Amino acid sequence: MTPTRQGSFRLFRLLGIDVHVHWSWFIVAIYSISDRVQNYTSPIWGALEYLALFVIVLMHEFGHSLACRQVGGSSDQIVLWPLGGVAYVNPPQRPGATLWSIAAGPLVNVVLFPVLLGVLFAESRLGEPSANPDLHNFLRYLCWMDFGLLAFNLLPVYPLDGGQILRSLLWFSLGKARSLMVSTVLGFVGGVGLVGLAVWRESIWMGIMALFLISICWKSFQHAKALRQLEQLPRRSEFTCPVCHTAPPRGNFWLCPQCRQPFDPFATASVCPHCSAVLDLVMCLDCGESRAQRAWDASIRDA
Repeated sequence: MTPTRQGSFRLFRLLGIDVHVHWSWFIVAIYSISDRVQNYTSPIWGALEYLALFVIVLMHEFGHSLACRQVGGSSDQIVLWPLGGVAYVNPPQRPGATLWSIAAGPLVNVVLFPVLLGVLFAESRLGEPSANPDLHNFLRYLCWMDFGLLAFNLLPVYPLDGGQILRSLLWFSLGKARSLMVSTVLGFVGGVGLVGLAVWRESIWMGIMALFLISICWKSFQHAKALRQLEQLPRRSEFTCPVCHTAPPRGNFWLCPQCRQPFDPFATASVCPHCSAVLDLVMCLDCGESRAQRAWDASIRDA
């Protein structure tokens, strides 16, 4: 289960995006700092190292959020937790828009790596590393952390960034549902491989990460099956979604806002046949956007 605002503390708001930290992050922070201080002569550097990791992960998530907005999507929340960070992005349901929203996160790490490497090189050239070994080790660890996050996130294991990038690329040729199905199957394989690696290395955190990935893959696989069934339904060619331009399916798939009975608004001009209530906005089952039923009428919209 991915973190939400429940159990999280709001830190600040930047560029219209709320940044939250899950309570479990603080527990892991204490453990991680106590484990890292042994690499320094002063314990303050262990705390600075974990805070630097916090900043790198946060920059990565802001990359996702800002790229999503750039393509017309929405994103207003980032939650940091022990397994990394989650940017809640809602890009337009197009493969290109989704691809850019996901790829922008790792691109932040790509840009950041030569910067950190340059600072480390300058520190080594301008000063004597042995004179301040804590600073030298701190900069060296920052480079490795950024590179490690980049390499791990680009693994083609759904729902890691690499797996989602692969899904977006497959979307161009396979479609929305089948691309998700293929990606989640590969994610299962990768998750099982990470479980084996966790057992071999006796890593509890890697095992937790692997189980988390497998659980997300299972939910996404079920979603892919539902999308596939939706794609195969007969469609009303006289209407198209004004956002994704997909024709709506025939059938009672929309709920009345008053009596909660299912009906087809395209067959009744958005009037519920059970209680005569009007459905003001009709949600597209393919992209999730809601618009007035009049906006769906292709003949009126194109006139």
